[in-house]
Amino acid sequence: MKKIIRQLILDAANKAFENNKLNANEFPEFSIEEPKVDAHGDLSTNFAMVNAKTQKMAPRKIAEILIRYIGNNSPVIEKTEIAGPGFINFFILPAAWYPVLSDIYEKDTAYGFSNMGNGQKVQVEFVSANPTGPLHVGHGRGAIVGDSVASILTACGYDVHKEYYINDAGKQIQTLGLSVFLRCRELDGHSIDFPEDCYQGDYIYDIARELKQEKGDWVFTVSEEKAVAFCAKFAADRMIINIRNVLNTLGIEFDNWYSEQALMDSGKVASVIQKFKDQQLIYEKDDALWFKTEAFGDEKDRVVVRNNGQGTYFASDIAYHQDKLDRGFDRIIDVWGADHHGYIPRIRASITASGKDENQFVVILTQLVNLLRKGVPVSMGKRSGQFITLKEVIDEVGKDAVRFIFLTRHYESPLDFDLEVAKQKTNDNPVYYVQYVHARISSIIKKAQDEKQIGENEITDICFDGKAVARIKEPEEIQLIKHLARYPETIRSSAEYMEPHRMAFYLMDLAADFHAYYNKHRVLTEDPDLTAGRLYLIFAVQKVIRNGLTLLGVSAPDSM
Repeated sequence: MKKIIRQLILDAANKAFENNKLNANEFPEFSIEEPKVDAHGDLSTNFAMVNAKTQKMAPRKIAEILIRYIGNNSPVIEKTEIAGPGFINFFILPAAWYPVLSDIYEKDTAYGFSNMGNGQKVQVEFVSANPTGPLHVGHGRGAIVGDSVASILTACGYDVHKEYYINDAGKQIQTLGLSVFLRCRELDGHSIDFPEDCYQGDYIYDIARELKQEKGDWVFTVSEEKAVAFCAKFAADRMIINIRNVLNTLGIEFDNWYSEQALMDSGKVASVIQKFKDQQLIYEKDDALWFKTEAFGDEKDRVVVRNNGQGTYFASDIAYHQDKLDRGFDRIIDVWGADHHGYIPRIRASITASGKDENQFVVILTQLVNLLRKGVPVSMGKRSGQFITLKEVIDEVGKDAVRFIFLTRHYESPLDFDLEVAKQKTNDNPVYYVQYVHARISSIIKKAQDEKQIGENEITDICFDGKAVARIKEPEEIQLIKHLARYPETIRSSAEYMEPHRMAFYLMDLAADFHAYYNKHRVLTEDPDLTAGRLYLIFAVQKVIRNGLTLLGVSAPDSM
């Protein structure tokens, strides 16, 4: 509808210019928005205000001219009004909204999809947790945000590739190996003074038991250095399996799992350091190697190789992000925890230094999740030794509740997740509130079948009937159709700003509109035409609810 109104405005403006009523035929960009107050119409434009300077004319005068040339004989406009300094408000004929329903039926699961991305290659890298322990709910938020962003971008015509970067090199992996080795010794009957900086959770015992079951006492027959290295590899592999399984439970799969150790073994880290040394962007100071990140916008230069010869995480990350761009991605999106905010400038600096466009690199920062039970913070988990694991939360409340509720706040805002609310089958639970609409409509359609008001196959028996659809006139019905018309724009804005919570908000608002309609009007009536029209309407609502939930990785049940 916005496209239709925009074209009507431009056609009217050009006609006014041709008739010497406007002074110029170049029209600056203008907006078409939905007024916040229903009494101000369905759509409103600021065309007159933004063109006042170009036309050298008062905005209200421009608005009056425009309305004269638009006229009130448009097939979509019921009336127009001028408001305030020169806003033009459009009141749309109810029948003009009916094609939205036909569009939903025609496109079905692809309704709202677009080619906005035009096939651009985009990589979304998310989670990328160190394989040293179970995933916690913070990882879960990043996982759900990243996966949903990837789905929404795909729906908008981007060629999306999802990647998990495995931090399987460095000190934390050595610490993991030592932790497992010491637990193996403890299980073998030795008294162990377990260091505080080792991993404390019960899961370390589980890995140690599994290792002993497979290898027996082999780790005690080799040097401790070799044993710890083996334990590290064994444990990291087991943790990756665990991480994969938990993410699969959330419906998340990656196109690629990229190993940091493999990156280092390939020589790419050493190669990129040498390249920047040759360009005099890496220099030596205090027996360490430093990158001139300050020259590219960072607050200070950063160490890439320590004075003991060990590379820093930054060194690996420089090579990793160079490799991403070398693979031909037009945009690389990283989903990080908010505590990594200070890391952004140095990665951006390395990209700029390489001659690439820093705008190809985008970071989404996710804030913490506060776990509650009936409003009270939840104590730490027993398995992890430090936190409640993501698996524990999924096991308790289910995948759908975790995915949807995690998206009911902007990822830059902390999220309070109440386990008891997430399990409730009431309107206080947002995922239940939305899913219930899908199930309720399935129930209505089933009842219509039982009462022989439609045939056994609702997909073909609920179809467009001009006479029946013309009976859709109630304000709540038109409001529902208008809301359905917003769905494509919601997908596009969610993709443009990479904000999947917009989709969750949209679905909750659509659910509210449906509940308001259903509480006031019967769908199955004694009037066959009215019933057919209303069935056509609510089945379209069900399709959009299903489509939106699917984009967020949430199921759309037929019964609850």
